Amino acid sequence: MAALGGLAAAALLLLLLLLLLAVGLYCCYVRHVHAKYDHIPGAPRESFLLGHLPIIWRMMEKQELIHDLFLQWSEKYGPVIRFNAFHRVSVMILSPEGVKEFLMSPQYPKDPLVYGRIFNMFGVRFLGNGLVTDRNYEHWHKQRKVMDPAFSRTYLIGLMETFNEKAEELMEKLEEKADGKKEFSMLTMMSRVTLDVIAKIAFGLELNALSDDRTPFPHAVTMIMKGMTEMRIPFVKYMPGKQKMIKEARESLRLLRRVGKECIDQRREAIQSGKEDTLDILTQILKGDALEETRDDENMLDNFVTFFVAGHETTANQLSFTVMALAQHPEIMERVQAEVDEVLGAKRDISYEDLGKLKYLSQVLKESLRLYPPVPGTVRWTEKENVIEGVRIPANTTVIFSTYIMGRMERYFEDPLTFNPDRFSKDAPKPYYSYFPFSLGPRSCIGQVFAQMEAKVVMAKLLQRFEFQLVPGQSFKLLDSGTLRPLDGVMCKLKPRSLPKGFQA
Repeated sequence: MAALGGLAAAALLLLLLLLLLAVGLYCCYVRHVHAKYDHIPGAPRESFLLGHLPIIWRMMEKQELIHDLFLQWSEKYGPVIRFNAFHRVSVMILSPEGVKEFLMSPQYPKDPLVYGRIFNMFGVRFLGNGLVTDRNYEHWHKQRKVMDPAFSRTYLIGLMETFNEKAEELMEKLEEKADGKKEFSMLTMMSRVTLDVIAKIAFGLELNALSDDRTPFPHAVTMIMKGMTEMRIPFVKYMPGKQKMIKEARESLRLLRRVGKECIDQRREAIQSGKEDTLDILTQILKGDALEETRDDENMLDNFVTFFVAGHETTANQLSFTVMALAQHPEIMERVQAEVDEVLGAKRDISYEDLGKLKYLSQVLKESLRLYPPVPGTVRWTEKENVIEGVRIPANTTVIFSTYIMGRMERYFEDPLTFNPDRFSKDAPKPYYSYFPFSLGPRSCIGQVFAQMEAKVVMAKLLQRFEFQLVPGQSFKLLDSGTLRPLDGVMCKLKPRSLPKGFQA
């Protein structure tokens, strides 16, 4: 018996020694990795192993924006900064030279750790190998080539009827609230109208999210975005307090993929029987599938989810931020309303030609994206050594680019925290690789023109019909929930404007 006890003690001691050896070797490895990056400027690490993570976790708990911390670091340490987390060191590059080098070239793939993480969400396939996440350039290029016709000028001009129709439905809902007293979240309203638009235009779905409070889609997208935020917390899926959220995020993803499958099956059947000849995103997804040797329904669903989630969330946030900025700057709102009145007059339906004449509104939307970009940045992976701003960046490094931070840096924009649409006037100097709300280069956002057409139609109608003011007491903080959104939802009150003579209500 004593011998057995002795053996158990010896085994435990051996296990302890092996554990200590493993920890020691890991610490040596961390020190070795740090040594490769210690020449790069950066804030002091709070912990040898955790690096800068404790700072990030504290900010997340307080719902503070991490990008603002990096902005402070850029002012203190320069445009190339390192960020330590365990044995990984990432490098943030806030330099036009670096943006041009990495984003304009196809040779730098998206980062495997960052984009691999959103392949699945809590065990359910999420964005998979869709256009946003696909790291294989050849495979991505095939997908992009197939999708491009659905975003061509010819097709986009044909969308004006739907943009007008859905924006009118929003105006009707806002008219019910426009007594100067009712308080409501502009973000909620914008999220619903952009959801209706992307569902109808991309997939032929009539969701009626604006009218039907029982539709599960707005909540599903909210839970998916919440899941994206929570996924950043280490071991979150094992935390008892997070189980309800995780379950809802999984169910929401399954709902989207199930609906996507039904849409794809119905459209495929219609195409095969010769009943369908529409040029929309869903048709292009199916055409791409037909060109491939092997049918890949999961990849098609990846793109369905990508367009469904990204195609409305980002535009809704941009519209809400624009309303927030205009309400804070009445002189700018007056100027843009004067332009809308001049271009549209008593017209109810906005034409494609009208959009081109709304030049100051375009500047307002661009300036909103500079200060409040819904997608704050992007991440790449470099397999070779680079030198940017005189700083050597080792091979096999994650490199981070932020349009949010660069858009708020004095070295690129004069008086950067002031909302000034004239920065984007025809005669103003163009920002040189320091403004990229839709990314840049071959991997730039395919839906950029689509999103800005939709945003213009909605904003023009809103400015034509209503005076809006913000409810006092809002924080105007930004929340990073996968995309940047206004934390308080942009609480507003509306009053109807006196409409031009001849306007048909």
